[in-house]
Amino acid sequence: MGMMSDEIVVIRQGQRKGDPAVITVNCPDKVGLGCDLSRIIFEFGFCIVKGDISTDCKWCYVIFWVVPNGSSCRSVDWAMLKNRLVAVCPPSSLFLYYVVNPEPKPKQVYLLQVSSVDRAGLLNDVSQALWELELTIHKVKVWTMPDGNVMDLFYITDNRELLHTKKRQDDACNYLKKMLGESSTYCQVRLTSPEFGGLECTTTSLSPSITENMFNKCLSELEKNLQSEGGDGKLNKVSVTFDNSLSPAHTLLQIVCKNQKGLTYDVMRTLKDFNIQVSYGRLSTNAKGNCEMDLFTSQADGKKILDEKKQNALRSRLKMEIINPLRVMVASRGPDTELLVATPIELSGRGRPSVLYDVTLALKQLGISIFTADIGRNIICSCQWEVYRFLLIDRPDLSLGSICTRNRITEHVRNMLMA
Repeated sequence: MGMMSDEIVVIRQGQRKGDPAVITVNCPDKVGLGCDLSRIIFEFGFCIVKGDISTDCKWCYVIFWVVPNGSSCRSVDWAMLKNRLVAVCPPSSLFLYYVVNPEPKPKQVYLLQVSSVDRAGLLNDVSQALWELELTIHKVKVWTMPDGNVMDLFYITDNRELLHTKKRQDDACNYLKKMLGESSTYCQVRLTSPEFGGLECTTTSLSPSITENMFNKCLSELEKNLQSEGGDGKLNKVSVTFDNSLSPAHTLLQIVCKNQKGLTYDVMRTLKDFNIQVSYGRLSTNAKGNCEMDLFTSQADGKKILDEKKQNALRSRLKMEIINPLRVMVASRGPDTELLVATPIELSGRGRPSVLYDVTLALKQLGISIFTADIGRNIICSCQWEVYRFLLIDRPDLSLGSICTRNRITEHVRNMLMA
């Protein structure tokens, strides 16, 4: 394989409304490239409905057909999308001169402090503005003060890696102040202090009952719940099979399930975490929303996946990540009501994209305000999770303590996250 175009990434928008956009990537290969590409496409509010992946482990050629997710309200910045996709592709010089692709250096973490008058949907608007500024949120602490102002603390990294400059800091604050209008009272960006503990996981502070309800459901129980949700011709089960008879060098991994928000990303990040290489792949989605993936795979040593224990472990993990890639729960916290959302962290240390935006958008649509918000990284059941906690404000016309209301919040937030 070799270069088929002078451009690393080419995006062709659909000719008519409803037509998919076509994203073509043509670059040197690297471990986890499919995960990185699908993650960015997911972050920009797109669902991959069709795809072809081909690589000889040196050069990779990928085509994705994408459509907007049903719940996505973000306008598309095509130039930013292209730049982000190009940024995760190894430069062609690594292929031409056989240079080993270096490990990316960890980005500097900054603390952004924003204060403004509270209003409905404020956190959603701020998270959208930070995304437009190409700033990635890693941790958040938000609380409402007695005077009606809100103090937001965001631990962020800069995709442009320019936040150390005063101009970039001033531009970011001015952008936020313009978005907030007269309600903005304070904005400052600075390096995190030595007291900042970094982005490493800590032991969870969740109660045993919440941990049990959110994280200890077995796969068989989840599959049973999925089967009860069937209808409208959509698949109500997930099929994961292995076939070693079709290729002398690769194991065919076949996945059949309903398509959903982030599906390709969830599959690719799981394969990346298992150190599984995809040499050729094809995925398609039919009119009923059912997705089929055929992936010719191998292990890190280039061998086929023959061991049944490895197959069973990978099968169970893939099913779990497809059926239940995240956790959503509404619980009591003393006299108050708390919304909890937990998403897995990749072995590379990255959290799931767009969670804060999607959750706050769902609450905004329901007309529910947030009193405090917190994002932390925890080790739960021997796995790393990003845990989002929102203390909700009760309304006279909406009792957050009722089971009906809590179920409605849980369902709406989950639908927003998975669509």
